[in-house]
Amino acid sequence: MENRKIVIIGGGPAGMSAAIAAYESGERDILILERDAALGGILQQCIHNGFGLHRFGEELSGPEYAWRYEKKVRELEIEFKLNTMVLDITPDKVITATSAQDGLVQIKAEAIILAMGCRERPRGALNIPGERPAGIYSAGMAQKLVNMMGYMPGKNVVILGSGDIGLIMARRMTLEGAKVHAVCELMPYSGGLARNIEQCLNDFGIPLKLSHTVTKIHGKERLEGVTISRVDENRRPIEGSEEYIPCDTLLLSVGLIPENELTKSAGLSLSGVTSGAEVDQYRQTEKAGVFSCGNVLHVHDLVDFVSEEAEIAGKSAAAFVNGGLEQNTDIKINTDGKIRYTVPQRITAKGDVSVYFRVGNIYRNSKITVKDGERVILSKKKEKLAPGEMECVKLTAAEIGDATALSFSIEEA
Repeated sequence: MENRKIVIIGGGPAGMSAAIAAYESGERDILILERDAALGGILQQCIHNGFGLHRFGEELSGPEYAWRYEKKVRELEIEFKLNTMVLDITPDKVITATSAQDGLVQIKAEAIILAMGCRERPRGALNIPGERPAGIYSAGMAQKLVNMMGYMPGKNVVILGSGDIGLIMARRMTLEGAKVHAVCELMPYSGGLARNIEQCLNDFGIPLKLSHTVTKIHGKERLEGVTISRVDENRRPIEGSEEYIPCDTLLLSVGLIPENELTKSAGLSLSGVTSGAEVDQYRQTEKAGVFSCGNVLHVHDLVDFVSEEAEIAGKSAAAFVNGGLEQNTDIKINTDGKIRYTVPQRITAKGDVSVYFRVGNIYRNSKITVKDGERVILSKKKEKLAPGEMECVKLTAAEIGDATALSFSIEEA
């Protein structure tokens, strides 16, 4: 059994940011465990630009953004193990991992930072009728095939779901010579960033069909086409609205799921909304010394916010192993139905707090209201709120005061 102060599971942007922040907070005994052959996580295959505008004030590609952090990790000589798969975390913070170079190892950690990222929702979760022909991929898999392996999945493409990866792949496939016939979205609004809709669809004349879904897959050996249908307000296909589109490739961009199997094995409960752990402002879970950050906690739009959140977790883990975290209150954050969730879900120490949240629909000319009972702490006007874009509200210690619970809501301006 090896004893370590801080062990970080995942060497993507969240894991590397957390490691650097912990190091800069004075802790030196840090180990990153990464199952892939290189650091960088999903950013390795994201060769488009748009990363780093908030963190570095310039547009970088995914690999460039990841390299800035990897370079810092190497400069600080923070230890990391690649090709190392974490199999289990026990409730008393014993990590079991395996790799070709070390075999099966067990590590007892004083603090663990969970930074495992997320995975894509597969076709099996969608219940689309039809055969199982070749030519159906998740958008991220297609991105890896095109950007890292140099393979084209197909020439005539339909994309189901308007998440950011789906929008980016609509542009990527077009640039590589494929014809993208349509991007279909079940909801009456897009799940992606407004800038991606503009730059990836509108600039290339790719139609976005809102309130549409794929209702049948045609073809046995290879995909030959799909039937799409308009859906009603209950998301049920409307009879008579069917449209057949011949295609050889269907890309699915139907949501991301935080990779929380290890979180469960550590005995932590998960939020029913985010599918991640519930945390306080330190990004500490219900179990002392276990922290969570990045897309394993909740799905982010921008990697800049992932890095920001991971720094909080890294600093907090360093403070935890060197004297403990100050905890002098317990304020629960509640939301109305319009705000789906907040991160953090509770506040355990008096001080300034940034609260991130996501809405469940499009709201125009509204205001974000934060209350302590009947006392209005904050009221902030917003022209537009959309599910595809995460929002942030900063609360000062003075504004929070002696609150016992905070309620976040969306009201008409």
